[in-house]
Amino acid sequence: MINLRGCGLGLRSDFLLDIKKSKFQPDWWEVTPENWMHMPKLYEKAFEQAVNSRPTVAHGLSLSIGSVDKLNKKFVKQIKTFLDRYNIEYYSEHLSFSSLEGKQSYELLPVPMTKNMVNFISDKIKEVEDIIQRNLILENATYYYAPYAEMREVDFINEVFEKSGAKMLLDVNNVFVNSVNHGFKARKFIDEIDKSKIAYMHMAGHYNDEDSKLKIDSHGMPICSGVWKLLEYTLKQVDAPVMIERDNNIPPLSELELEYNQMKEIVKRVRDAQK
Repeated sequence: MINLRGCGLGLRSDFLLDIKKSKFQPDWWEVTPENWMHMPKLYEKAFEQAVNSRPTVAHGLSLSIGSVDKLNKKFVKQIKTFLDRYNIEYYSEHLSFSSLEGKQSYELLPVPMTKNMVNFISDKIKEVEDIIQRNLILENATYYYAPYAEMREVDFINEVFEKSGAKMLLDVNNVFVNSVNHGFKARKFIDEIDKSKIAYMHMAGHYNDEDSKLKIDSHGMPICSGVWKLLEYTLKQVDAPVMIERDNNIPPLSELELEYNQMKEIVKRVRDAQK
């Protein structure tokens, strides 16, 4: 069992080869299996050195837990092989779907927030866990419309985790983005989510789309002040490790280090105040 504490950072090929030249090391790394299962030889040694030097968790993109398609067991077995090879205990994915009729969209699409979907996803979670021999962790995803919704997002999420026994990856930025786009209070969502299910947390950036007037979860911008404030509010209720995701417009490692240190300082301030 890894002791996942403190603050993490998403490991990206953009700065992988710069890690050895830098004195900066996060408390832990998060890696995306799909990006590393068939990596070029150029990166293999550096990747192994990075994940062996720090606790590492895996965050996938294409499990498609909410798809009506049957579970792709071949793919899940490949994930298990990757997790076993690098001694990774935590495997997280998204509470969404990305495939239909065997075709991958590589987009995180919204599932209907209904009782039937709670039961469907819970059964599928158990199928995944039987293969990977680990608890599945699922992230609250952003969505821009809510098809056939019969429940509030927070109630749907709580019921999925209660019925399935899975754990939660709480994405603080996604709560912020969804709250603005769909008109609910982000802090009330944090108050109502089942904190006992949270394994770890994400921080990320978004941008404001002028045409649609929506906030878009891009993972390509610095984290804004509203999301930093929501993190501070969340940390007062949640004792879980937190990390930064940056997937687009990735800056140099030195710039990510500054944002990481800002997160680290917020965590320290909240924890010190709780002593």
